[in-house]
Amino acid sequence: MKSKLLPLTIATISLITGSPAAFAQSAEVMAQEVLDSHPIIDGHNDVPEQIRGRFDADFSQFDFRDTLDTLGTAEKPMHTDIARLRKGGIGGQFWSVWIDPELPRAEAVERVIQQIDVVHRLVNQYRDLEIALTADDIERAAKSGRIASLIGMEGGHSIGNSLAVLRQTYALGARYMTLTHWKTLDWADAATDAPKSDGLSEFGVRVVHEMNAMGMMVDISHVSPATMHDTLDVARAPVIFSHSSASGVAEHPRNVPDSVLKRLPDNGGVVMVTFVPSYLKAERRDWEAAEKAEDARAKSLFPGEEKRRDAHMANWRQSNPMPAVTASDVADHIDHVRNIAGIDNIGIGGDYDGIKFLPDDMKDVATYPVLFTELARRGYSKDDLAKISRGNILRVMRAAERVAGHHKMDVK
Repeated sequence: MKSKLLPLTIATISLITGSPAAFAQSAEVMAQEVLDSHPIIDGHNDVPEQIRGRFDADFSQFDFRDTLDTLGTAEKPMHTDIARLRKGGIGGQFWSVWIDPELPRAEAVERVIQQIDVVHRLVNQYRDLEIALTADDIERAAKSGRIASLIGMEGGHSIGNSLAVLRQTYALGARYMTLTHWKTLDWADAATDAPKSDGLSEFGVRVVHEMNAMGMMVDISHVSPATMHDTLDVARAPVIFSHSSASGVAEHPRNVPDSVLKRLPDNGGVVMVTFVPSYLKAERRDWEAAEKAEDARAKSLFPGEEKRRDAHMANWRQSNPMPAVTASDVADHIDHVRNIAGIDNIGIGGDYDGIKFLPDDMKDVATYPVLFTELARRGYSKDDLAKISRGNILRVMRAAERVAGHHKMDVK
């Protein structure tokens, strides 16, 4: 039976206790207690791309203990560093090794290896971090007071249509692969591109089975609904959505339809709800589309006149203020996933350092407690919050490891 939210809000508690402030404070305390004992495992952070793009992977140019101090006010601050991961209650982080989907096949393979190298070098540089390859490794890192660092490949273009490359990226530490990024592949359709296979091709099914056989989690963020359903049809282990939200709250190609959410309990998979504002709120999605269209219009109106174009866009934004998005909107998506799939099918995948905009009250990795406080206010129990923070994704990892273990026994 699916678990339903209790109608527990600040307003109803206030009627009982007469003290909304006291309830709000108790929600904050409860959230912090959960994160202290069950630190978050986040599904997606793009720091490796920031290190490559900002610093050309030169570790002498920055100090990851405090990137705010490194960058100062000279350029846009990063969302992530060790100090803020600690403050935010992060105990495990999947570092995304994203590469451009437009890269030629051989270059894509080379680039993803370089990005995996960035993660290993980052961990080797800082004692606060520890590479994790299994669920037990994550638990061991927590006991030693370190942040477990895992690797997720964002896009099947990374393997160059080769199962051998897939196997070797697993050997180098990758523990999930997102089947596509924005671009449809020869073997899997993306959510934001024209389809080729109406889901997975025959080779795409082989990719999923090979990932299951190794113990690499299959990530179906970014893929089309047809690919989601095909993957659920053939997967032998629970799937993940490393950074997606719910179409039932905000319709967006990158979100998960209810038809897929309804299948998750049978599969055991997890939607790691993301913080991307345009995925969270339809008004924000529409505003960002309108801004992009107006910027294209301004470039046409004022070719080569950057100052006039900037002034035009500043006036447009003043007349068309950006709709606010907050942790409450993130919580709405978590509510929806819970109501359709269940409490056992929810995780967190912030997408920090991979996106331009963030919720107004969740600007960096130090702010996860804001979301967990909001969930506590809505009546989520400590057990619920512990499942969302790490329990559910640890269960999925262990299930993937068991499936791989059974496969190895079968082939002996």
